[in-house]
This record gives sequence, structure tokens and C-alpha cells, in this order.
Amino acid sequence: MSSPSLIAVRDDSSMNNSRPGPRAGGPTPRRSFTPKQKLDHLAAYEDAISRNGGGAYLREQGIYSSQITEWRKLRDAGVLQGKKPGEKIGRLTPEQAEIARLRRQLDLTERRLETTGVALEIMSKMHELLENLSKSSRDETPHTKP
Repeated sequence: MSSPSLIAVRDDSSMNNSRPGPRAGGPTPRRSFTPKQKLDHLAAYEDAISRNGGGAYLREQGIYSSQITEWRKLRDAGVLQGKKPGEKIGRLTPEQAEIARLRRQLDLTERRLETTGVALEIMSKMHELLENLSKSSRDETPHTKP
């Protein structure tokens, strides 16, 4: 049996690279957004969603979907409107959260109502058409073979 041996390896590379590391300049401050910027990002994101580009927009802007969710809650509660730049926006009060929830529910209900109205209109027109076809088939004389 042979015994393990160590082989010395010479490393001439220097520890100082020409490129600085990711933390060379120190920590970067956390980004913050003004209420107007938040509203602008929300509008742009919702526009991007309508064109199936929501994820791409978030990646381009470096924004997380959780931020969009939080900003929507703030917007729906009316917290973002009327705030001055630099003014702190805290957590929603229970009343503001309830207002936001009710606004979202109202929006969903209105969209469902609109869809239901369109469906009823289509069904009414189909019923009319079927009645007219039925009436016209009864009025026609049957064709008999000679």
C-alpha cells in the first residue's frame, strides 16, 4: 500500500484583482419611491400586463411583484393620493385596509355584472331568433314528393 503524499503547488497569482468586488464601494442605500413614482409604476405595470409584459417590466425596473401588491393596497386605500414627497407612508389602518378590500370587491362585482348583462343580452337575442325560426317553419307548407 502506498501512503498519501502531498504535492506542493505554486500559486503565483496575486490576491489583488484588477476588478473591485461587489461590495468595494460599501453598501448601497436601499431604493425608496415617492408616492407619485409608485402610482406611475403601477400605471405602467398595469399597461404592461395588458400587453402580456408584466414580468418583463418588473425585471427592467428592478421591482418585485410584492412591492406592486403592497402599492396596490396603498393606492386602493387612498393612501398614495395627496402625500407630499418625502412624507412617510406607514402601514394601513384597519379602516384603510377594509376600504381597500371593499373597493377591490366592488370592482370585481361590477366586472361580473357587466359580463352577466352581456350574456343575458346574447341569450335574449338567441331566444328571439329561435322563436322566429320556429314560427317561420310552422308557416311554411310542407314539401311533399310527387
